[in-house]
Amino acid sequence: MFCYQCQETTKGSGCTVTGVCGKDDVTGAYQDALIYLLKGLAAKNISAKKEDQADVGLLVAESLFMTLTNVNFDKAAIWDRITEVTRLRDAIKTDNCPAHDSCTVIFKNEEDILKNVSKTGVLATKDEDIRSLRELLIYGLKGIGAYYSHAAILGQNDKEIELFIQAALADTIRDLTVPDMISKVMECGSMGVKVLALLDAANTKAYGDPEITTVSTVPKNRPGILVTGHDLKDLAMLLEQSKDAGIDIYTHGEMLPAHAYPELKKYPHLAGNYGGSWPYQKEEFESFNGPVLVTTNCIVPPRDSYKERLYTTGLTGFPGIAHIDAKPDGSKDFSVLINQAKTCSPPKPLSSSGPNLITGCAHKAVLSIADTVIGAIRAGDIKRFVVMAGCDGRQRDRAYYTDFARALPQDAVILTAGCAKYRYNYLPLGDIGGIPRVIDAGQCNDSYSLVVIAKALAEAFGVGINDLPVSYNIAWYEQKAVLVLLALLSLGVKDITLGPKLPAFVSPTVLKVLVEQFGIAPNTTIEADMKRLCPA
Repeated sequence: MFCYQCQETTKGSGCTVTGVCGKDDVTGAYQDALIYLLKGLAAKNISAKKEDQADVGLLVAESLFMTLTNVNFDKAAIWDRITEVTRLRDAIKTDNCPAHDSCTVIFKNEEDILKNVSKTGVLATKDEDIRSLRELLIYGLKGIGAYYSHAAILGQNDKEIELFIQAALADTIRDLTVPDMISKVMECGSMGVKVLALLDAANTKAYGDPEITTVSTVPKNRPGILVTGHDLKDLAMLLEQSKDAGIDIYTHGEMLPAHAYPELKKYPHLAGNYGGSWPYQKEEFESFNGPVLVTTNCIVPPRDSYKERLYTTGLTGFPGIAHIDAKPDGSKDFSVLINQAKTCSPPKPLSSSGPNLITGCAHKAVLSIADTVIGAIRAGDIKRFVVMAGCDGRQRDRAYYTDFARALPQDAVILTAGCAKYRYNYLPLGDIGGIPRVIDAGQCNDSYSLVVIAKALAEAFGVGINDLPVSYNIAWYEQKAVLVLLALLSLGVKDITLGPKLPAFVSPTVLKVLVEQFGIAPNTTIEADMKRLCPA
């Protein structure tokens, strides 16, 4: 086993026995085999010019999504996907297939997978810089695959995105130079902007434009179901099916922004948000008492105390945990959760229960008060915006983001998206003339809104995006955050501070490029970073 795709990788260099995420080496080998086969499927499909072959593009995107950190720990589900990818690959007839084993290899069983780990895993690429760039590209593609899968579920498909994913995967088995690979990585960032815009449009078309919304964190006295992850459609179906059941629905983690969508907030039994980000789910799921639905990534190996009321759906999976499958028409039956909830006690209050949270500050909501924001900037009431988007994690050095937010000058406003906000969104930071000092655009994919807001400000003041009083202090954990970073770089955003530590998969040569061309820097101390990011 060798995996270094997440921020918490062992000793900051790579997990070699068991993943910090809880994934064992055998399951890791299954995922390596799946990615290896996806490269061959993509290469064959592109070389055969089978752009219209049914479902290949979406299947590749979904399969990449399965291999994100904390998505699927179930070998049986991954094996089913390996079987389907092999079937599709071998059905493609072409004389232009690359001379690469991923285009022909067949894994008959687990023994086959394990004996081939030396060629399917990360370390099969011997050159450190090429390996670094190949993995950076693959992790960016995993982010695209995740966001595209969400958009496709809501009926928004884009052939250009599907073809790019396949062509870029095929590039990882070609002998490209370092400059060529850097170019491919930047293309991935540009496509990231496109897929983020697509998902933004998909969400708003389905559920309306988010509205700035105050969300309760105090549990009510009825039994409930807790929904975590990112998939708004799953939540929408559950809300509709449970509207007369006498129970409440709560959001957790990345699902908090759901409260801002008009078509979701119209349900009175969408009762509030329970708990914080994914690292604390074991304690929070235990205290919730009712069923918990995991809609996408963020699952960690569960405690026995709540396994019987934990459910996965979509591409998420864990051995021994009940899974809710979609019907052929895409609908899902959540009656088992609803019936179980009726037999459960109400949620226990948490130590974090109490303060209201504000969400829904997406680009249309913020731009609707643009005159107020611009006026506050011109008057000197707001002197700095600090983008603190990204992911949360388990390591103690994540406390840096709480301390940094607390130390910000009173004329600074935080722009955020993703679960990193749980490090500071409960702090009593107040507002500036009615403008919240924490502007929460939503989920990690809603980082797109932050770009739209920044571009609008740049246009209003007649300056470039890097000339605005905007600093970037971004936390990363997994591959969707990698894609968001690449998207920002493709837009020309420079001088991003990244933490709590730089990615292990970035080689010294690649890091040199990132520093010299884009000004990327690691975070250091609160005092030093404050002077650099919020100059007086």
